[in-house]
Amino acid sequence: MTTKQPDWERIEQLFRAGLLSVREIASACGVSHTAINKRSKAEGWDRDLNAKIKAKADSLVSKREVSTKVSTETLATERGIVEANAEVIADIRMAHRTDIGRSRRLTNLLLDELESLTEEQGTIKELIAQLKDGGGDDADAMSDMLALANKMGALPSRTKTMKELAETLKTLVALERQAYDLDTKTGGNDADELSKLMDDLSKEA
Repeated sequence: MTTKQPDWERIEQLFRAGLLSVREIASACGVSHTAINKRSKAEGWDRDLNAKIKAKADSLVSKREVSTKVSTETLATERGIVEANAEVIADIRMAHRTDIGRSRRLTNLLLDELESLTEEQGTIKELIAQLKDGGGDDADAMSDMLALANKMGALPSRTKTMKELAETLKTLVALERQAYDLDTKTGGNDADELSKLMDDLSKEA
């Protein structure tokens, strides 16, 4: 009966990937860790530890993020770690949605104001005509004109400020999502919603 030869191609792939220890590879592939070490040295295999380092870093970030919110006893279990991190991510996503909701309400207020000023174009024309005619109510007409002019003059400035705030919020949301690795875990729904809001602002301004 012939002895099954080790799958050295697979062993080399696992070795180079760097996710498993040499002993774990040996156990999975039915060969001694000493044989793997000798082969790797003889053929010059290099271990890529980037994936293992990232996985360890992600684990450390997760534990440190929730360490101030839950007890050590809770973190001792895998379920506790998952639930605590889920709470952190949920809080962040809800904060994003709250900010987006506030931005949308402000945008709608500005649109309402723009609509109101548009509807008052007829009033402006009447006041101009009244001033040209030199009626007895020139002072009142001038006062009304100045009030409308102030409203119209302030709107572009506030609209510009709103757009700048929305851009800042969009950048901050994107950075926070990147820091918490949310786009790979939960998708970009909140970021997509904010992008849509920014598009609406650009069209309406």
